[in-house]
Amino acid sequence: MEDCVFCKIVNGDIPSAKVYEDDTVLAFKDLDPQAPTHLLVIPKQHVRSLAEIDASNSAVVAHIAEVIAKLAKDLDLKDGFRVVSNCGDSAGQSVKHLHFHLLAGREFTWPAG
Repeated sequence: MEDCVFCKIVNGDIPSAKVYEDDTVLAFKDLDPQAPTHLLVIPKQHVRSLAEIDASNSAVVAHIAEVIAKLAKDLDLKDGFRVVSNCGDSAGQSVKHLHFHLLAGREFTWPAG
């Protein structure tokens, strides 16, 4: 999508601090980190949110889970990490492109924080 900031990052129109990239997934550092480790993991294909996942595109979510596990190992996040995907306005989804926050390096509370 032309107006999607994450699509622009995927296309190289907006720079990012990439930490992982393959044919279908991109991971980069969040510009407003909420933890010492805060990465965004996105599909390169534009999918608006988890609400749009179906049989035709669900494989990308499985691959993202594999990438997150690899990143957690590579970054030595053995003390734990959190993965968050906000879905829709009331859940706080600010960019309408499926993305997962990988957060680590501090204690987290539930449900907020």
